[in-house]
Amino acid sequence: MTTVDTASIELTAARAALTVPGVEELQPSLRHSLADAATYIRRAFGSLAPSPEAGIHISHTPEPDAWHLEVRCIINEHRRALDTARDVRESVQAAVRSHLTSGGSTPSVTIVVTVTRICGDRAPLHLCAGL
Repeated sequence: MTTVDTASIELTAARAALTVPGVEELQPSLRHSLADAATYIRRAFGSLAPSPEAGIHISHTPEPDAWHLEVRCIINEHRRALDTARDVRESVQAAVRSHLTSGGSTPSVTIVVTVTRICGDRAPLHLCAGL
């Protein structure tokens, strides 16, 4: 069995997700958020925002050559959330499979996309006054 660098898979997945129209950024997981909170002083002095890979959580399942990825996205309102999430799943799945098959195996990859926020200005909801 070959050793797989999970950081390179996270980077591949993050790049694929960020190319999808409608994706604004990737939302860091709680683990990454807590780490950032512990180093808030560093950011106060001009350090960069969390890396895009912070929005990707990867785990190797007990089955051989099987992976599970969670992609946490912040999207814009210009596309339906469902369409954007489907496109993210397809893009990430294709990119990660391609990355993993370069080692000669045919992996099973499960992608879960979570939309954590929708950004943008929405028109206010107007209820019918006549009802």
